[in-house]
Amino acid sequence: MKTYDWIVVGAGLVGSAFGYELANAGFSVLLLDRSLQSPNATRYSYGGVAYWSGNTPLLRQLCDESQAIYQTLTAELDYDIQYRELDLLLTVDADRDPAAIAPNYEDFLIPPTQLDPAAAADIEPLLNQGAIAAAFHAKHGNVVPRALAQGYQTAMQRQGGILAIATVNGFEHSGNSIQGVQTDQGTFHGANVLICVGGLSRSLLHQTGISAKVYFTQAELIETPPIDGLNLQSIVMPAELDRMGMEAEATQPDKEPLWDEPGHEVAPAVLDVGALQYRDGIVRMGQTSRVLTNPQAPLDAAASEAQIRAGVGKVLPALQHVPGTWASCLVAFSGDRLPLVGALPNRDGLHLCTGFNGPFLLAPPLARHFAKFHQGEPTDVLAQLAPDRFSHT
Repeated sequence: MKTYDWIVVGAGLVGSAFGYELANAGFSVLLLDRSLQSPNATRYSYGGVAYWSGNTPLLRQLCDESQAIYQTLTAELDYDIQYRELDLLLTVDADRDPAAIAPNYEDFLIPPTQLDPAAAADIEPLLNQGAIAAAFHAKHGNVVPRALAQGYQTAMQRQGGILAIATVNGFEHSGNSIQGVQTDQGTFHGANVLICVGGLSRSLLHQTGISAKVYFTQAELIETPPIDGLNLQSIVMPAELDRMGMEAEATQPDKEPLWDEPGHEVAPAVLDVGALQYRDGIVRMGQTSRVLTNPQAPLDAAASEAQIRAGVGKVLPALQHVPGTWASCLVAFSGDRLPLVGALPNRDGLHLCTGFNGPFLLAPPLARHFAKFHQGEPTDVLAQLAPDRFSHT
């Protein structure tokens, strides 16, 4: 019976990055996922690397580390992750005062520059100048999401890690000590289990009697086939994300009991209009976010698609009627917009890694910190992200 040093559950970006770094540090690693084609947050992400956005000492440190890692990551993984740098335009609605929004960005590592509509349209000709009062401009890293996950997976396998398809439905344990996972393919044994299943983390842990303050939205978007003749030159997003307010409302203490009951909508849905075009011509645009406590809640795809198209069409008219397919995925978040990374209390050998706001920015440096920590190297980063931090508030 083989016992792995680490069983990593979830082969999206986060699980793949952590699996690679652990294998690279010399640990035996088993990376599990129910499917390598899952409609997960990695599959439908924009792949943005906002290395300019750190507004606390911790986030500034991770931004600097992330930017440095990406400069050499293609060579390190020996895989084309298609990293590039793009212009980011954070649009301000026409009825909003940019001066009221600008202070929100003053403390960032690299504060964005405010542009008037004409200057913003010089950067992105597809913008409808009449729909915006201004835009904030920054240089923004970008990677093809699935390419990065695959790059980590292949590099992990070169280091001796194993990638396998299996659905985890429980944990093997002795008392409070976790000793592996139970799956539809049998039981796998490990000294440590790391849960990296994003929006499914809460329900997976809850069904085995483990509580963690991680939450999730249903994120809805439209993905197009490659579009000839359309050239969206920048990433366009709103300067004010309604999703942030929705998440804050959904994590209030009085809402906590609702999260373990199916059938609740914890806060009203929001639409944050944004779009990105990859080098191959594919466009992703959206997104509507809903906080529904049932991860499998049915959604009205047609109504959602119409709403997204109408919203995007106001800012980027050329995109409103392009061919595309509606899609959705679960996106995990925490109560303070920082990920939960580390050991779960009262469960020896069980670790959690989820709730990333900006996984493509944060996962690469945090995976490296995590692996080095478990090699015995000290770090003050992970203590600030411990899953039990909310029990002290």
